[in-house]
Order: sequence, then structure tokens, then C-alpha cells
Amino acid sequence: MSVVKARYAVAAIFFMLGAVTGAWATRIPDFKLQLGLNDAQFGLVLLIIAIGAFVSFPFAGRWVDQYGTAPSTRVLATATMVMFVLLPFGTTLWIIAPIGFFLGFSFGALDVAMNGWGADVEKALGRPVMSSYHALFSLGAAVGAGAGALALKFDLSIAVHFWGWAALLAVPVVAAFRVPWAPVARPKPEQPAPFLALPKGALLFVGIMALIAALGEGSVTDWAALYQIQELDFPSAQAAIAYSVFSVSMVIMRFLADHLIARYGPVAVARASGLAACLGTALFVWGPTIWVIWIGAAVMGLGNASIFPLAMSRAAADREMSQGTALAAVATLGYGAFLMGPPLIGFIGETFSLRFAFAGIAILALLITVLAGSLRVEPEDAR
Repeated sequence: MSVVKARYAVAAIFFMLGAVTGAWATRIPDFKLQLGLNDAQFGLVLLIIAIGAFVSFPFAGRWVDQYGTAPSTRVLATATMVMFVLLPFGTTLWIIAPIGFFLGFSFGALDVAMNGWGADVEKALGRPVMSSYHALFSLGAAVGAGAGALALKFDLSIAVHFWGWAALLAVPVVAAFRVPWAPVARPKPEQPAPFLALPKGALLFVGIMALIAALGEGSVTDWAALYQIQELDFPSAQAAIAYSVFSVSMVIMRFLADHLIARYGPVAVARASGLAACLGTALFVWGPTIWVIWIGAAVMGLGNASIFPLAMSRAAADREMSQGTALAAVATLGYGAFLMGPPLIGFIGETFSLRFAFAGIAILALLITVLAGSLRVEPEDAR
């Protein structure tokens, strides 16, 4: 069993999932047009996908505990690719709805399983690598979006685009499937884990940290441009740059974070990240010029980038809950915030203002610094 090969195998799965996400994102307008749905109706389709992901987490936790991280990852990666290939057949609401639900389900379950396998590889290597996996997911999303832009430029149909993209992605994924990996031995919990579990003890605070980071990322994704246009009177072209700066900053920091964690430890990195997220959001909210706002977006990206990977690594090492259950519990809080947080931001923005909503996110970011000590594990569990 080669740990190095296993590391590349997990990396390929993370990149694949990001690449599928980027491809889907570029063709959302085409799906909406193909289905003949208005915004509210298509919003229902997106909600069904989100519900599928949310429902999957407890199932994924059980499968990881029962079958192991690597076998679960292989099966769920295959299921995700199959559902992606089936998407072009979604020509009516009644067809796209079940396909979307199971796409979301396989996506969410795979996210839990591949983070578990990544944590196993991280432990075997004896050094942090989780953040680089998440960087590859983000990079895959960017590559998928770029390939989608080319598909649109050459006027490729959704079917040709998705089937061709799936064929390309299948090459590294199949290679990843061929990498052997022995299950990591873990002590069995004294009592069976409940099917639907929430984090407890220190892991609850880890989950809250993931929630805050996901809320910050989701709010920038959905509301940063509108905030600049509606409340700062910036032109749309300028407003779009802030999110690009944020995304690039996230990717760069995730590639760097593993080295910083190895040198300074997860607690110190999380504390600095919370301060950076707070400072960056404050600059974004109260920056007097567009340049200061862009700097704020970059610092926000630096602050938010490493928290979710750190949370998943800590969940996999938890002693109070089984690995699969702990990963699923933290994922439920983190992705719940990413999915449900932006609508809450919109409600606050409508009631008060988007500036007020982002100011609240800046204050919440300080909690990451306060709760960072919960990332600490007992010496015998340390990687």
C-alpha cells in the first residue's frame, strides 16, 4: 500500500467533484431555459439538489463507519459521475427533480467519505494535507467552469459537454480507484452512534467554526456583488472582481495552509484565520475605496480558507464519536450554513441592510479565534 499514491488518489476525487460542480454551474441558465421554468420554479430544483445533499450526510456517516472511507469514496464517486451523466436527460421538471435529488445525495455523501479518506491519508503521512485537497476542489471548480465557458463558446449541447467532460474526468478517477488502501483500524465506540447525530463536546465548537466559515463563504458568493452594486453604487463589472479576488485568495491559502499548520499547529492557524476573516470583512464593509474593498475580499479569503479543512481533520480524529458520524455531524453544520445562510443574509439585508448583515459576519468571525482551541486533540490522537 503506497501512501503517496493514495494521496494522489484522494486528490483526484476532490478535483473531480470540483470539476463536476464547475461544469454544472456554467450550464444552469441552459437548464433553466430547457425546462421552461421561471426563477421561483428553478429555485425549487436547486432546493431539491440541496435537500439531497443534506439528507445524505447521516447515510454517509454510517457507510464510512461500516465499510471504510476508501470503499465508500469509490462507490459514491461512481454514483456522482453517473448522476452527472444523467443530467442532460432532465428535460422536464418531473425528470430533473429526482436526478437532481440523487445528484445532491451522491455529492454530499461523497464529500463526507472523501474527507474521511483524506484524513486517513493525512494520518498515515504524519503531516497535514487536508487543506490542499480542498484547494484542489476549488481549482477543479475553476477548471470546470473554464471548460464550460469553452463549451458555450463552441455552442456545444449540454449532453455533448457533460458526456465529454465525464469521459475526461473518468481517466484520473479510474486510476484513483485502482490504488489499494487498507482500512485504518479504529476503536469501536461503546454504543452504536445514532443515525442523525449532532456534534458534542469540543466537536460542537469545531462544527460552529465550520458553520461560521461556510456562512462567510456563502455570503460572499451570493451577496458580495449585489452589496457593492446596491449600496455602494459600483458598476457590475467592478463588483464582480471582489468575488474573483476572494476565490483566488481562498485557493492560494488552501495550498499554503498545510505548511503553516505543520509549523504552527491547527489552533494557531485557526486563531489567525478568525482575525483575518474579521479584518477582511470589516474592510469589505467599511472600505472607503474599491481598492480597499478588494483587499478586504482577499483577506476574507485568507481567513476563511483553512477553517473547513481543519474542522474535517479534527472531526476524523474525534474520540467521542465514530469517524463517519463525526464527519457527517460537522458537515451538517458547515453545509447547512452554506446552503441556508445566504437566504438568511438576504432577509437581514431586506430588513436592515446588506452592510449590516456583513458587519454581523465580521463579528461572528471573531468566534473562530475564540473557539480555535477546540481543534486541539489529545497527544495520542495527534497526527
